[in-house]
Amino acid sequence: MLAESAAVEEVAVWLEVNGAPAVTWMCTPDQLEELAVGWLHGEGYIGSRADLLKLRPCAPDLGFWAEVKPERVAAVKGENRKRVLASGCGAVSTLLADPHALKAAPPRGEPPAAERLRALFKDLFARGERYNETGGIHAAALTDGERLLYHAEDIGRHNAVDKVIGAAVLAGEAIVGRGLLVTGRISAELAFKATRAGLAYVATPSVPSTLALVIARTAGMVLVGRAVSGTPHLHRPEG
Repeated sequence: MLAESAAVEEVAVWLEVNGAPAVTWMCTPDQLEELAVGWLHGEGYIGSRADLLKLRPCAPDLGFWAEVKPERVAAVKGENRKRVLASGCGAVSTLLADPHALKAAPPRGEPPAAERLRALFKDLFARGERYNETGGIHAAALTDGERLLYHAEDIGRHNAVDKVIGAAVLAGEAIVGRGLLVTGRISAELAFKATRAGLAYVATPSVPSTLALVIARTAGMVLVGRAVSGTPHLHRPEG
């Protein structure tokens, strides 16, 4: 007898920025406003809630029109980014700046002790309603080292990260110096998003990629691999 099948929702959601198409996500259809705001922050279109002049949802469709300060759009275009295929998003085309062009920065802070980190991940896993139902989803959370501040699940690990950062931006919550917990590997794109947000560290039960290590070490950010094991792997910044 066959068991009842389980599946996770996956839909297309689009975003236009100042009248121009910007991105279409394949994502889990919740916390979509947070997703849009977090993506805008991670891509440099906004630095805070004040830079987002308007965010209007499309009523008959899954999409948003965003209006941001024109100088922020000009700054993004001025970076002359190369269009690449991100490892964590399959065939989704995304923009990722050259990590070797990052300016060196001093260390941003340290993650909590291994025992505390495992406790934070235990809380993260306990909140995973969709994961417990299907097993086919990723999660992310912002933390102050003592508790989880914002939590999100999504079929895409980078979407989950955008959602928690977007939630913090919308709430006016400080992001700089916080930590980020993710359930999947730390890819270059994820490390770059964390760098833009000013996070002190990113931790995962999995491992970081080599390019993520280049980004983090240059930016002064700690990456923690195998974070729920007895001996987490700490990758600290250079210098």
